[in-house]
Amino acid sequence: SNWLRQRLCFRSHAHWNAAQRYDVIVVGGGHAGTEAAAAAARMGAETLLVTQKIQTIGALSCNPSLGGVGKGHLVREVDALDGLCGRAGDWAGIHFSILNRRKGPAVWGPRAQLDRQRYREFIQGELLSIKRLTVLEGSVEDLLVTEPNPDEPGSHRVTGICLGMLASSVVLTTGTFLSGSLFVGQTTSPGGRIGDAPSSAGLSRTLKETLGLRVGRLRTGTPPRIVKESVDFSLANVHLPDRHPTPFSFMNTHTRCKPEEQLPCHLTYTTPGVERVVQESLHLNCHIQQDTKGPRYCPSIESRVLRFPGRRHLVWLEPEGLTSDLLYPQGLSMTMPPEVQLRLIREIPALRRAEIHAPGYGVQYDFVCPTQLSSALQVKSTQGLFLAGQINGTTGYEEAAAQGLWAGVNAARQAHSMPPVSLSRTESYIGVLIDDLVSRGVTEPYRMFTSRAEFRTTLRPDNADLRLTPKGYELGCVSSSRYQEATRVQNSLQEAMTALQALTLSTNSCREKLPDIRVSETKSTVLTGMELLQYKELSFEMLASVFPERLSPYLEFSQRLKIEAVYKPHCDINKKEIERIQREENMFLPPDIDYFSLPVSLSNEAREILDRVRPTTLGAATRLEGITPAAVVNLYNYVHFAKKKGTASKKKKKTF
Repeated sequence: SNWLRQRLCFRSHAHWNAAQRYDVIVVGGGHAGTEAAAAAARMGAETLLVTQKIQTIGALSCNPSLGGVGKGHLVREVDALDGLCGRAGDWAGIHFSILNRRKGPAVWGPRAQLDRQRYREFIQGELLSIKRLTVLEGSVEDLLVTEPNPDEPGSHRVTGICLGMLASSVVLTTGTFLSGSLFVGQTTSPGGRIGDAPSSAGLSRTLKETLGLRVGRLRTGTPPRIVKESVDFSLANVHLPDRHPTPFSFMNTHTRCKPEEQLPCHLTYTTPGVERVVQESLHLNCHIQQDTKGPRYCPSIESRVLRFPGRRHLVWLEPEGLTSDLLYPQGLSMTMPPEVQLRLIREIPALRRAEIHAPGYGVQYDFVCPTQLSSALQVKSTQGLFLAGQINGTTGYEEAAAQGLWAGVNAARQAHSMPPVSLSRTESYIGVLIDDLVSRGVTEPYRMFTSRAEFRTTLRPDNADLRLTPKGYELGCVSSSRYQEATRVQNSLQEAMTALQALTLSTNSCREKLPDIRVSETKSTVLTGMELLQYKELSFEMLASVFPERLSPYLEFSQRLKIEAVYKPHCDINKKEIERIQREENMFLPPDIDYFSLPVSLSNEAREILDRVRPTTLGAATRLEGITPAAVVNLYNYVHFAKKKGTASKKKKKTF
């Protein structure tokens, strides 16, 4: 760890005077910042990553875990685009499990508990090995902004940071540090994380006053850390990891932590005593009394008690590392005074003698309303400025990493004078995430769920490499080795599915060769291998044992082929629907369109929403709250007619 810090410091100071201009500058060393910096550098951009403390790069500020339902999809997609967090999770994982396994593979949630130290060391080591990436320890107090063109209101351009560094693109990934405040009981102090100062008020002021951006306030919190030796695990339910760990990364066939080395987690519950302590201490808790919105799906224990009185709540006791003596009590985020926190946790039987290593605390911070961003995550009114992570109103490492990677890609493209690129919600969860943010905005910290995606059967965690790696390689953010592996997998799967489709069995032969499979009498007299795999009882291995010469070469992909076969009927339907939506969604709306003077039937509310958000495509307009289907049809007809009229005018002009 010391060696890594010394090397990072050496690189940054060596470049301090040698290179004052970069293609891309990334501010912040969290999940969004590291993915943004790494992606920009992979794209060939000379990149500078500026962070307050080099030693906290890759730190897991809150829960030492990665993935989950919806979130696991994002990790797999970031990995498919050659991001860092998936491989880091495989290196640092100490408890791997697939959540939601009782449901279909499309909504499975790959998840892992992580060793904090291992994860941080992996991320720092990866950053050191990336060409064209420089890391600098420093505090960014403000941005360098040009004066706007008098003829174009709001046409600012960000040209660098106040440290004297210039760049074509700047990516802000400030996390909870933008005007951050910490809350413990009735005590408030500036900061974005315990032990770290907030970003300068000048940065927030520039966003609000100079650039004219709408800025809001959100909050989050973290639980106290508990000394492991003080917990009575006999009074909690043990949860073992999966016997065969599933890696996050498509480039890994196994995880670093062997199955027998993984650590268990434990589950316990709150008691009426917990609710009593919360009620008695509300007057001592200024964070919970604030109107600032917190995360709906990961609320503090105070919020849970107030919203659901009399209910028993889950508390997961999760290890923080292979050698750590601390536990993370997920479900017990709290901001009451430290002595009250100790009273509360001791109301839980397994924690009757628990000792607190560090108290929980709350954080409030500024965020920029994300409807002011384009689908490339660039501020619409400011050239050269990109935002990613919690500054856009999201919560979670995975959401931050996904935004960071895509902001880094587009920041590098702008630096190279290339047009921005976007991901559709029909092709990725990253596309769903970004589209939700820029089209709908947020009123509370946004968290990804599989229910947010319209095409869950197509956007599965198992096929993220097939969906995104070729596109990433074309853009330049995916290495040739990863692309070659994805191509090999794609070709092998296609060959296997062709072999399965060519394999046919009569119903009588099925009953003879596969007696455990109950073939319906109403089925056609001949079934293909793909149709046979749709039976729950039949695995690819079973089918390959009957036809070894034709199917044994593809045993490596047995689980993926089973999933492909099960979802094929659904995906065929989805494909047609996606094609229809893409035709409409990809219709560009003119950036200078005057919605208030459009000669179509639109309500004043619709005109105000469209003018404020200024969606770039018709698909983005359809998802705006307050935009009716009738308004979308009228908008479509207007743009379609204007486009045809423009084409006709050009043809007419050519005849003269």
